Amino acid sequence: MPDAAQTAVPGWRDAAAGLCVAGLLIPEAVAYAGLARVPAGHALAAALAGLLVYGLLGGSRFAVVSPTSSTATLAAAAVLALPATGADPGAFLQALAALVLLAGAALALLGVARQGQLSGLVSRPVLRGFGFALALSIVLRQLPDALGLPLPHDAGADPLHVLIYTARHAADWHRASLLVALATGALIALLRRWPALPGFLIAMLAAVAASQALGLEARGVATVGRIAAPAFAPALPLLPLDQWLRAAELAFGVVVLVFAESWGSIRGLALAHGDSIDADRELRALGLCNLASALLQGLPVGAGFSASQANAAAGAQSRRAGLMAFAAIGAVLAFGLPALALLPRPVLAVAVIAALWHSLSPAPLLAVWRMRRDRVLLLGAVAAVLGFGVLHGMLAAVGLSLVAALRRFSQPVVHELGRLGSTRNFVVTDAHPDALALPGLIVLRPEEPLFFASAERVVHEVIERAGQRRGLRAVVLSLEESSDLDSTAVECLMELSRRLERNGQTLLLARAKDRVRELLARCDPDGVGRQARMTFSVADAVALAAADAPGG
Repeated sequence: MPDAAQTAVPGWRDAAAGLCVAGLLIPEAVAYAGLARVPAGHALAAALAGLLVYGLLGGSRFAVVSPTSSTATLAAAAVLALPATGADPGAFLQALAALVLLAGAALALLGVARQGQLSGLVSRPVLRGFGFALALSIVLRQLPDALGLPLPHDAGADPLHVLIYTARHAADWHRASLLVALATGALIALLRRWPALPGFLIAMLAAVAASQALGLEARGVATVGRIAAPAFAPALPLLPLDQWLRAAELAFGVVVLVFAESWGSIRGLALAHGDSIDADRELRALGLCNLASALLQGLPVGAGFSASQANAAAGAQSRRAGLMAFAAIGAVLAFGLPALALLPRPVLAVAVIAALWHSLSPAPLLAVWRMRRDRVLLLGAVAAVLGFGVLHGMLAAVGLSLVAALRRFSQPVVHELGRLGSTRNFVVTDAHPDALALPGLIVLRPEEPLFFASAERVVHEVIERAGQRRGLRAVVLSLEESSDLDSTAVECLMELSRRLERNGQTLLLARAKDRVRELLARCDPDGVGRQARMTFSVADAVALAAADAPGG
């Protein structure tokens, strides 16, 4: 039986990890509030809501649900797309709360409907390209703050214009701000050698102490300034109906980004540590986290990679680490806001850059490129974000994934199979020249599932190949890739069967799954749905065709 000291270790590890996470989330929340164009209190309230709700209801022991750079940036872009929100801060906050509320409701409903498989809706190359371009955009926008360079309104909001403006005004870089940024970056890099230490918290406390001791604000270094504590007064947003409808449209991008980003972090950490997770549970938890954040007028929240990875690296053993981070941030809000006002803005910029540093690595992009697969998707996602901005870039990236999937399924490959020697094995004849085609018979296998986008093309190709084969008595169609059929696929198979019968040929279905057999037997009991014309293997279908042949 373990002694008290041994059983206490996980609790201490969770407490230490929670402090590390809190030290990371506080400067990140303040910085991400700037990305979202809202007061810092709204980001801090969102962090508290995400940490508490996920700590109680989530499934991952490492995930840290809080505002992320990508969700903050996308949410701001989406709200600015609504009419009459850019000039009125009150209207902006109401619209943002509505957007987060709708996104949270959609995530929760998807979880209740057990639609966790939608995590694969957006391909990994698209996500990697989007993440790289978004991280690059956000990091470039931090350069003026890190360099103490005021950015005028006419400098442009896109990252390329920010970079050009920053480079052209190198003579105006503020030396004290630059030194603060460099010192903070060096300290964070040094402290990363000891993941169990709350590196960001130490760097933040050191920056606050230096700001007060050296009078950095008097030396021209911009500080965060007074931060109003969150109101913590739950309320529903008040918007006209047309704005609610428009917000519902824009919430789609937030839903996709929150779940895709969060699931990537959660699943990656679970695989690395041998944990099991349930996508549907994660959807429900993320939805409730965002609903709670919306009621507190907070930002959208998700399981960001940097905070979740920091939690795991700091030695977290359970979701108690997130609850410890919740308590630590709550203590800062109760007692430390005056000190937080002294935090230099270059420190926030460095905190964002450090949090996104992993996303700027080209290694994941190069890995996809070396495979010689999905290159267009990868480059298209990067170009969409850099060219169209965050909101439209996200929608374009999702569209790229859907187009790629439809293109693949709507252009199915149909292979002919032949017997391998005297065995019961049937293989693709193009890849195995020694595989023999059987007289009076052709065996075909679609390489994609049959559904509305592929069924007609498959049937057309089967008819075309059957017409090219003289003396053909039977066609064996292997359905091993189709676990189920939709109505279009059923009708196409029935039409194929009747077309072949008019030509004196028989259609046999091999490797038909139970659901497919039951469906066809119910819809076409006298045709292709007859049990005598469906088999569980290609060899059985070939034997059945041979038995039906004259003299068989």
